[in-house]
Amino acid sequence: MEPAARNSNKQKQVEITAADMPLHCPLPSQLLWNSHPRVFLPIGDNGEALCPYCGTRYVLRGAAKSAH
Repeated sequence: MEPAARNSNKQKQVEITAADMPLHCPLPSQLLWNSHPRVFLPIGDNGEALCPYCGTRYVLRGAAKSAH
């Protein structure tokens, strides 16, 4: 396996939208979509989620601000 392909899921940050919900890692669009078990990730109040397997940070674009 090529080194670039091996690290393709170790992106520092991936921007996501509401169309990516429910959010899970890895995403089907990632080169190594089967590099670790699929894990569903909750989006935090800050509009971000972190994968515990590969460390990819997901940032929700256009995250709604909570009125509460």
